[in-house]
Amino acid sequence: MNPLFGKLLVDIAKQRLKAKQAPKPYTQIQITPVIDNIKVEFSHAIKESIFIIIGVFSAGFGLKGFLLPNHFIDGGATGISLLLQNITALPLGILLLIVNIPFLILATQTIGKKFALKSVIAITFLALVVHFVDYPTITEDKLLIAVFGGFFLGLGIGLAMRGGSVIDGTEVLAIYLSRKMSITVGDVLLLINIVIFSFGAYVLSMETALYAILTYLSAAKTVDFVVDGVEEYLGITIISEKHEEIRIMVTEKLRRACTIYAGKGGFGVHGKSYDKDIIYTVMTRLELAKLYTEIDKIDKNAFVTIGIVKDLKGGMIKRKPLK
Repeated sequence: MNPLFGKLLVDIAKQRLKAKQAPKPYTQIQITPVIDNIKVEFSHAIKESIFIIIGVFSAGFGLKGFLLPNHFIDGGATGISLLLQNITALPLGILLLIVNIPFLILATQTIGKKFALKSVIAITFLALVVHFVDYPTITEDKLLIAVFGGFFLGLGIGLAMRGGSVIDGTEVLAIYLSRKMSITVGDVLLLINIVIFSFGAYVLSMETALYAILTYLSAAKTVDFVVDGVEEYLGITIISEKHEEIRIMVTEKLRRACTIYAGKGGFGVHGKSYDKDIIYTVMTRLELAKLYTEIDKIDKNAFVTIGIVKDLKGGMIKRKPLK
């Protein structure tokens, strides 16, 4: 390890121990696990940043290479921005920022401040890319514009979500309303987009609105392919020797309820089974990146299985935002 980088890690670790009011002088036994946690956070931050950067350039390509030059619109906050751009002729980059501001404010209460901050950075980056990067106009065929413009836009949205952020804020509004009104996120998104497409048909043309629906469907299916759908919850099973530490992390740090199963490991010494607690919790795809980071801090060898939960009722998941 680079000596300068190593010294920086030690200094950060000492600052964290100081914040926790740990007794001085700090020993190597105290500092080492904190440094390991910082390394995990750093590696995950790099991976998530790569997802967001690729996602932003992909979305920018979909917008400027297909939709914007041909006066097409899409669903969600991006669709609202494109519609306003057609009406007002204001720069799309500025409109993307303005339209998403209310959704980002809402995200601080719905999902968490860190998520909102990452989303602000991602959307600002997208606005700069759309404003300053010159993408070539790929085609003037309306069907190809709708399909591939939606594909690249959906790919960008999905990758940004894999990085723990959004570049289209309507998903945040949909999650918020689903928790307040006990309806699915998919239903909320559908209602929002019906309003957008209806307004697009009135202001532009019915043909433009119909192609916009095709663009939205293409983008939505691409997002589903990349992140398995924003509206679906994930059932997560965690098996680890450090199950008690993971339980505390899930309940206190992530503020999610969990269930502990009394299980038995079948691959023990001399073929004998052994007792093992199994943790089960449910959360959204947007929270998964944070969970991975926190699990790796505790046990990099933890066995994690994930299944899609189509619907749920009761519990804490729809009430408590992620810190």
